[in-house]
Amino acid sequence: MTDYSRIRDLREDNDLSQKELAKHLHVSQRSYSHYENGDRAMPIDVLKRLAAYYNTSIDYLVERTDAKRPYPPGKSMKN
Repeated sequence: MTDYSRIRDLREDNDLSQKELAKHLHVSQRSYSHYENGDRAMPIDVLKRLAAYYNTSIDYLVERTDAKRPYPPGKSMKN
């Protein structure tokens, strides 16, 4: 499964419990624990909420980049 060690580090650095963060993400503490331990893949909608909460990018959360800064807002694909 995916290594989500960075999300654990961010949670601990912000002095949050799994229960507190799970409540914000609208998931159960048990589900969040599975995500954080890499036992279950985190759904994209949860990753989006987590990135927004920490003001970072999904790529940072899943260790595809070490840049914490979020990407600039993109332009809409609508005309």
